[in-house]
Amino acid sequence: MSYTKEDILRIAKEENVRFIRLQFTDLLGTIKNVEIPVSQLKKALDNKMMFDGSSIEGYVRIEESDMYLYPDLDTWVIFPWVAEDRVARLICDVYMPDGTPFPGDPRGILKRNLKEAEAMGYTAMNVGPEPEFFLFKTDEKGNPTTELNDQGGYFDLAPTDLGENCRREIVLTLEEMGFEIEASHHEVAPGQHEIDFKYEDAVKAADEIQTFKLVVKTIARQHGLHATFMPKPLFGLSGSGMHCHQSLFNGNKNAFYDESDELGLSKEARHYMAGILKHARAFTAITNPTVNSYKRLVPGYEAPCYVAWSGSNRSPMIRIPASRGLSTRVEVRNPDPAANPYLALAVMLRAGLDGIQKEMPLPAPIDRNIYVMSDEERIEEGIPSLPADLKEALNEMIRSEVISDALGEHALAHFYELKEIEWDMYRTQVHQWERDQYMTLY
Repeated sequence: MSYTKEDILRIAKEENVRFIRLQFTDLLGTIKNVEIPVSQLKKALDNKMMFDGSSIEGYVRIEESDMYLYPDLDTWVIFPWVAEDRVARLICDVYMPDGTPFPGDPRGILKRNLKEAEAMGYTAMNVGPEPEFFLFKTDEKGNPTTELNDQGGYFDLAPTDLGENCRREIVLTLEEMGFEIEASHHEVAPGQHEIDFKYEDAVKAADEIQTFKLVVKTIARQHGLHATFMPKPLFGLSGSGMHCHQSLFNGNKNAFYDESDELGLSKEARHYMAGILKHARAFTAITNPTVNSYKRLVPGYEAPCYVAWSGSNRSPMIRIPASRGLSTRVEVRNPDPAANPYLALAVMLRAGLDGIQKEMPLPAPIDRNIYVMSDEERIEEGIPSLPADLKEALNEMIRSEVISDALGEHALAHFYELKEIEWDMYRTQVHQWERDQYMTLY
């Protein structure tokens, strides 16, 4: 829905909105906000609200700290769960004092890459995300435990799925906030859930992923539960992914559809997929950005750890859903919900565009179950693996000109630095597994 400044000021008064959260996202994908009283709303709508960028991960040094928040008026929404002294939200782009976009703003980075697509004749990148999450019980202090709230499985119903009421309230809250929910269900693992919402253009889809995370965590807390988007919270169970369905459009035409092709895929769709496959190892540090992400990308749990594609098989990284016509799309299955959605969509888009620009040939599809293939068979078929850990992924990212350019110099350098610190902290820590293995043996 589109709003003007006058609309927002009027609605704020009519709905007794007392506070507004000016929301943005840091480089690691964490939602940040500056909360202002409604008396400052007009100033914010005039792009005059300043904040200290030096306090935000991956932003700027203390001597360059002044930054401005430019609200996107179409992201105005009032939080339904606050009955009195109501709170509204505006998602913002981050700008420098001289009026230029801040090069480290993830939302701005996605917009910059969408302009690359526009220059190639594509008016929109449509994205349908599928973020999964776990619900855990909390202790008497409200802190999360590792005790799951149910023992349900794929598509189970209550009483096995004890998270059903919580999930239903999440759906109702999202719909009240303007989401079009397509489906919600219990996922494979106990305590694991998925709620799918309608595809949108890339920026709005990334905005909705961030809003979705906020709503899920808020409603779960009201039910005495802790929701986590951690990719692999428990050993021995499936991890949480965020499959991203994506397509490019020229006006009202889906550029990925060709009715004369045996699979209904255009040359552009095939080149796009080839680009995704070519650069997958390089963009994995962005789409799977934590140490824990690589505990999910292992065989045996339906996670796509092999760089291949198929028209139906779910073991490769890319799958082509059956729908055709305007719904023709590519499903990239390796991203997880810990990813910064703006950066994840930016690097996947740039990888696909590189494939189109260079007319990369698409390898043959893999219609066998890759998980049961031997190493020799995978090598013979030319199927590489995704990086085995965050360090390997970072090394691949920093060597890639395409992914480096997609991120830009500022974001690349700061993201790499932050993730190197994370890896080093993990690498030098002594874990319980090591004590269990070695304390009595040596």
